[in-house]
Amino acid sequence: MAPSASDGGFAVVAIGCSWGGLHALSVVLEALPDDLPAAIVIVQHRLHAPSELASLLGQHTRWDVCEAEDKEGLAAGRVHLAPPGYHLLVDGDRFALSIDAPEHHSRPSVDVLFESMAESMGPRLIGVILTGANDDGAKGLEAVARHGGAAVVQDPETAEKRAMPDAAIAAVDGATVVPLEGLAGAIVELVAARSGIRS
Repeated sequence: MAPSASDGGFAVVAIGCSWGGLHALSVVLEALPDDLPAAIVIVQHRLHAPSELASLLGQHTRWDVCEAEDKEGLAAGRVHLAPPGYHLLVDGDRFALSIDAPEHHSRPSVDVLFESMAESMGPRLIGVILTGANDDGAKGLEAVARHGGAAVVQDPETAEKRAMPDAAIAAVDGATVVPLEGLAGAIVELVAARSGIRS
């Protein structure tokens, strides 16, 4: 049986972004190695049809990029996208979709994903906040850090919109702040350090 994210099998990288996120995600994904022992879960505030964002990001990585489905398990080597119109949560090592009210005018919400993942993944989780025009993700990243996960924020000086990274930095003491071009390298180092840790 393949190892799960919750039993010490692989690290999980959760990424939240909004305005300017497509470019930032493309830069990060393009620089990540194909054999990184991790799953990636992304919330991008968007109106794109499900297949559109997956196909756009798929042009920048050899990873399998797909929309997360209810009760689907996290898989290493895969980029899971929160589908538009739903909050994405993680229960144990499986996804759950919710149509609860939007948070920060958004569904999916970064906070909702990060808070649920922090409880499920603990120190195995690497939370990353990228460019965006509101403060969604700040509370969620604080939860990641509180549960022992790694908190990483794009340097606001390299963000198309700095409100989201600024809010995350203010919310999390000691967050690792990295320019956009250096984020993939920082993620690789953190995955190496956190793979094999049990939740």
